Amino acid sequence: MANPSFAARSYRDDAVVLRTHKLGEADRIITLLTKHHGQVRAVAKGVRRTSSRFGARLEPFMVADLQLVSGRTLDIVTQAVAKGAYGSSIAADYGRFTVAAAMTETAEKLTDADTESGTAQYNLLVGALAALSRSDHPPELILDSYLLRALATGGWAPSFTDCARCGRPGPHTAFAAPVGGMVCGDCRPPGSPAPAPETVLLLGALLTGNWSVADASDPRHRREAAGLVASYLQWHLERALKSLKHVERS
Repeated sequence: MANPSFAARSYRDDAVVLRTHKLGEADRIITLLTKHHGQVRAVAKGVRRTSSRFGARLEPFMVADLQLVSGRTLDIVTQAVAKGAYGSSIAADYGRFTVAAAMTETAEKLTDADTESGTAQYNLLVGALAALSRSDHPPELILDSYLLRALATGGWAPSFTDCARCGRPGPHTAFAAPVGGMVCGDCRPPGSPAPAPETVLLLGALLTGNWSVADASDPRHRREAAGLVASYLQWHLERALKSLKHVERS
């Protein structure tokens, strides 16, 4: 006979695995970004045993349809059905692996306390991991596009056209992460970098998903754009991403 209280605490949701770490001899604690329940930390019991029914489905970067039971501190995974097997193809390439790690670390930090944008962040991350696994675009461009969109989804959309402070129509020549993007001469804080016009165009393309422009960009403008994206991300997260320093840049 089923335990009614157990059944009442059970729920189902799609989720992407952000991070895992070992628990005891055979279990894992898994940090998930779910489609409808935000960020969830759960225990997958026995998942490290070779006989586990769903061990490979709960590796980082995998997307699965999960059955979970709510717990006092950690939920429990009771079933996992693979939906997006991105982990193996991403893990097989170091460049893609480091990019995926930076994306999942960002998603974890952005959704740690934000319960309102969980579904949008989930959809954005799954789309980025899928594109990365298929090598749709250069990995570093997929990463920077994801980072800009994730920040925009979280409420920190940068401006690469009008002045981020006063709204004066651009183009402008200075970038200020604390202000919110490109700024005019009157609003420019001292020491603000002046990126190349091509870099600003690339940043706008990455934010809007204009891949014809992004894919045709020059490596030097990609590197400059990456630095500005990293500084913008660090300013709003109030910390640097540990995984970002391992990302390979062309």
